[in-house]
Amino acid sequence: MPTLNSNIGDVGRGFAAFLSPPPEGVVRFSVGQPDFRTPGPVVEAAKAALDAGEHGYTRSQGSEEICNAVAKHLTKYSIDVDANDVVISPGCKQSLLYAMMSCLNPGDEVILFAPAWPSYDGMLKLIGAVPVHVPVNRKNYHPDIAVTKAAITPQTKAILINSPNNPTGAVYLPSEIEALTKLAVENDLWIFDDMIYSDLVYSEHSYVSPVTFDGGLERTLTIGGWSKIWAMTGWRLGWIAGPTEVMEAVKTCQASSASHIPTFLMGAGAKALELVEEPRSFYESFAERREVFHSLLEEIPGVNAPKPEGAFYFLADITSTGMNDIEFATKALEEANVQVIPGSLMPGGEGLIRLSYSVNLDQIREGCKRLKNWLQG
Repeated sequence: MPTLNSNIGDVGRGFAAFLSPPPEGVVRFSVGQPDFRTPGPVVEAAKAALDAGEHGYTRSQGSEEICNAVAKHLTKYSIDVDANDVVISPGCKQSLLYAMMSCLNPGDEVILFAPAWPSYDGMLKLIGAVPVHVPVNRKNYHPDIAVTKAAITPQTKAILINSPNNPTGAVYLPSEIEALTKLAVENDLWIFDDMIYSDLVYSEHSYVSPVTFDGGLERTLTIGGWSKIWAMTGWRLGWIAGPTEVMEAVKTCQASSASHIPTFLMGAGAKALELVEEPRSFYESFAERREVFHSLLEEIPGVNAPKPEGAFYFLADITSTGMNDIEFATKALEEANVQVIPGSLMPGGEGLIRLSYSVNLDQIREGCKRLKNWLQG
């Protein structure tokens, strides 16, 4: 039998082992997927496009309509891009992969803030790049600028920023984003800015893009998508925007692989970006869940969960329970009927568990009740 790509053996499957659908009756704090239905106007736009016969090939980077809609949406964050420097991809994850394929060579190092979403690590390894996991401050999960600076080597090619963050819930301060941008400028690095949770911020400081700081515009690839605040995870729609030269490389990646997203979804994606009430309603629901979840977690013995500033995750320290995170997650499922993500699936996440509040309040209350009763014996 012929041999496989030598990179595959080093690539994990992220949270997959703890994301399998559990038996009926299990409370799932594991899945990072909103429990809302996609807004009706978006669904109707997709149906209308199908009925209108929008079934064929089209412009690879996405229709002018949807690229213009993304460019307009990004101005909300003081990100000014030409619509021709926007590519619509089959999901935010695919946009990240295009960024890496366009900017990195085998052996190049990329700074990740640990613990980081494990797909970053996997994608980098797939293309032969080297993830460098830089630990964040365990008290608030924010980056340590001095530690980050010390991790940069002659092989470092990029810094990947995800704020609001999965799995930590941290929203980096404007001063931190400015400092990271300065490091990128001083060392001539790319910045991959994963802004997928940018509309889910509960702290006093909002999401800030590196492009708003000196030297950030010419080195930042802005990556996002429709999955979270528009409840469109299964639609697989993402965007990537950046400097013209690198976006031409991204267009090559798309044309040589996915071709384009489904034609009939382009108008629906543009429609989603026009909505106001539905995303606001989703945000308000997440904000309420965050408050309720945090108050209940504080009552659970051995679980220490800082209040997240954004996204929809708690990253809780469970070392005081006397269990490691794999043991905790396994027993929580088997004995308490609650599914969580063990942190050691991510470098730097040992002793932590991720809990998602993308479930309704009844599920949050029931799941916390089960965990409390289980740990109290």
